[in-house]
Amino acid sequence: MEGLIMAGQLILGLSILVTLHEFGHFITAKWFKMRVDKFYLFFDFLFPIPTVLNFALFKKKVGDTEYGLGWFPLGGYVSIAGMIDETQDAADLAKDPEPWEFRAKPAWQRLIVMLGGVIVNVITGVVIFVCLTYSNGNNFISKTELNKNGIVALELGKQIGLQTGDKIVKVNGSDFKSLADLRTSDVLLGDNSSYTVLRGDQTIEVKIPSDFIEKLSDKKAGFIEPMAAFKVAAVSAPEQPSMFGGPSGEMLPAFSAGLKEGDYITSVNQTPIRFYHEAKEAISKEAGKPIRLGIMRQGKADTLEMVVAKTGQIGFLPELLIQMTHEDYSFGQAIGIGSGRAFSVVSDNVRGFKKIATGDVSASKALSGPIGIAQMFGGVWDWSRFWMLTGLLSMALAFMNILPIPALDGGHAIFLIYEMITGKPASEKVLEKAQQVGMLILLALMAYTFGNDIFKAFF
Repeated sequence: MEGLIMAGQLILGLSILVTLHEFGHFITAKWFKMRVDKFYLFFDFLFPIPTVLNFALFKKKVGDTEYGLGWFPLGGYVSIAGMIDETQDAADLAKDPEPWEFRAKPAWQRLIVMLGGVIVNVITGVVIFVCLTYSNGNNFISKTELNKNGIVALELGKQIGLQTGDKIVKVNGSDFKSLADLRTSDVLLGDNSSYTVLRGDQTIEVKIPSDFIEKLSDKKAGFIEPMAAFKVAAVSAPEQPSMFGGPSGEMLPAFSAGLKEGDYITSVNQTPIRFYHEAKEAISKEAGKPIRLGIMRQGKADTLEMVVAKTGQIGFLPELLIQMTHEDYSFGQAIGIGSGRAFSVVSDNVRGFKKIATGDVSASKALSGPIGIAQMFGGVWDWSRFWMLTGLLSMALAFMNILPIPALDGGHAIFLIYEMITGKPASEKVLEKAQQVGMLILLALMAYTFGNDIFKAFF
């Protein structure tokens, strides 16, 4: 069921974005009185040549335009009369152009049509981020709350030199507001980033390696978390062991031993426990061994006996007792903050590609295909997360489409800009070959991302 929910969210999100993107081309073409032959969600072909794979699941002609649903559920397209793209070849354009054809229009009009999809995706992304900012406000762990007890340095935190109990007082030499500020793109994608840390009575600088963002992409390794008191939020039922850290089929001991939601763990084998990381470390050290768990339930002390699973888990989820701070924004504030968040997706993509080009980040870790994106949506339908990721994808789609690759909008725009500068268009044969090369590049990229997703999921 979780897989179906992930796939459903991905398909719905991409369907919205692709439809709006292609509508951008469609409406600008209509604006300049060009004839639009096709408007398709998803592709009704896989290769730009006639094959048995060229068919539509649904199609209906209204006026001059055929509206349809393709069988290949990625992307979509608008076919504009007189335009050399992946839907037609130069042989169809041998005769003189008609007034309603794309090629008969001035270069500046054709450029607007080519950028119409990108413009609509940018507008969509900005609107989504502004609406989410206005409706949700901002919930965060403040710097004061984070440093009340200090941080817990997990595996990746220890790798860069952080220690449990450290208090982070500055990021890149400047003050910060929240825990989220420690992981912004400016910090993780920037050069020479660092944390200023108070350790006891010493102040030290902890450098952030240039390839650190690649390590953070590994969901199995933790970075830092607040040092916090906790209570039991949920206990693994017999049918749910894998959700709480145990392998499928292994009964985790907390449930049968009587641990309940709302309990406070006060000791492990008579060692006092105050914070969650202390309980986690103490229990994991006893993997496969019996323990005595001191608890407080409704003001009464008790002791539970159990044998820790070989994975070092007993089967509970914690609720960290941390004070969250909430901020509401006016609509005017939301416009500024939401727009900034939207455009930061583009700047982050630019810096991410720079990291790949310099070798600081490997493409296999940085690039995700449909499977990876679906996993980002998660197996539970959360509308707030759905719209946040859809907004992010809208801006990413705009960025990817503006890249100067033939068959993408950016590739078309490059040829049009060339025509506007030189006063003459590139030959139709060149345009045709460029489209074919561009399609091969895109198919290769799709194959790579699919394969990469599968590799990351199973290896």
